[in-house]
Amino acid sequence: MIVYPEMQSDMETKLSLITKHITEDSEVKLTSLAHLLNKRSLIESFYMLKKDKAPGIDGVTFQEYETNLDENINNLVARMKKQAYKPLPVLRVYIPKGEGKRRPLGLPALEDKIVQKGMTRILNAIYEPIFLDCSYGFRTGRNCHQALNALDTVIMTKPVNHVIDADIKGFFDHVDHAWLKRMLEEKIADKNFLRLIMRFLKAGVMEEGKWYDTEEGTPQGGLISPVLANVYLHYVLDLWVEKGLAQQCTGYVKVVRYCDDFVILVQNKHEAQKILEVLEERMNKFGLELAPDKTNLLEFGRYARINAEKKSKKPDTFDFLSFTHYSDKTRSGKFKVGRKTKRKKLSTKAKELNLWMKRTRNQEKLKDWWETLAAKLRGHYQYYGVSGNYPALTSYYKLAIRLAHKWVNRRSQKNSMNWKEFQAYLQTFPLPKPRICHNLYTL
Repeated sequence: MIVYPEMQSDMETKLSLITKHITEDSEVKLTSLAHLLNKRSLIESFYMLKKDKAPGIDGVTFQEYETNLDENINNLVARMKKQAYKPLPVLRVYIPKGEGKRRPLGLPALEDKIVQKGMTRILNAIYEPIFLDCSYGFRTGRNCHQALNALDTVIMTKPVNHVIDADIKGFFDHVDHAWLKRMLEEKIADKNFLRLIMRFLKAGVMEEGKWYDTEEGTPQGGLISPVLANVYLHYVLDLWVEKGLAQQCTGYVKVVRYCDDFVILVQNKHEAQKILEVLEERMNKFGLELAPDKTNLLEFGRYARINAEKKSKKPDTFDFLSFTHYSDKTRSGKFKVGRKTKRKKLSTKAKELNLWMKRTRNQEKLKDWWETLAAKLRGHYQYYGVSGNYPALTSYYKLAIRLAHKWVNRRSQKNSMNWKEFQAYLQTFPLPKPRICHNLYTL
């Protein structure tokens, strides 16, 4: 039996050396990476996976694979050395998205997840020193609230007057494989490692027993997809804006990106208009397309409210990471960035909560699903509990209370509660009250 902490120490040392090479030599190309996907590192990667995830097309669960782990990993390594290992198609299923819509979900085979986990760790060691500070999605030590905080800081401390709010249509489905390979080759010269990446990209999707090829895009649900997406947009967007446009423009220019969700902050209107024009061309060059109905140039900053009032119209707003950003005022009347839960997102969350209570009320005892409801509220506050968003949190809390009373009374006549009895129950078993978890004000 191999001791897991020792394996971790060995692999972490090798990954640290990769990061060291990349950091010290900006021109270095790594020629030997595939050998890091050995028995020890793959067992480690296996234990980094979540145990309760649904199986992929092979139907193999975490527990089943673990039963003969040593033999299974030996077999996997042998196939990889012969270059006989080929990823299975991703199993595509659909989950409710709200408003009658469904969201596609990709379920890779367990063995493919093991290999992808190992490759992701290697790719992160290579690219974390390279990625720019403007990107926050799916990166170690970075999160969406840091992206929101960076956005607030830039608008409040820099001469920002205009925002390009852009949306890439189906980004993960339209990543160009040839371009991605060229980008990876900037740092990776190991042909076996690159071949393995391309095999994952070309593995295809299985839906209702039918196989569909994937000539473009990254694997649905794949552990490797987020880092590949970041590599792609690092070259397509981040470097182009930060090292190109920002240097060429006379006014201030900055991009803030969380995976494929991004905004470009600009000082001068004529330069913002030009950037929007060339942004479309830039995306098209790399096989991407901006959604015209979701991509806008708007006035936003300390003078936006004043200018809007002169024109007798409401100040512009924009959405980023499920929050609507608007021009707000401090108590002294000065400008500050206001943010609230996006209306559509709040509506979707409300519908999801209602459906969950409807399904659960007769399947579990009240005290059990009441604890789950409390956990759901805490989770909601943890994400949406940002500076200025207390009213939206309160609305969600009050909605949860109303829905809880409604579905408690739908269980049976015997177990129903009138409003007074329900309030007494709330006093005994209170639900978490709204709270601000993230202070984002830059004052």
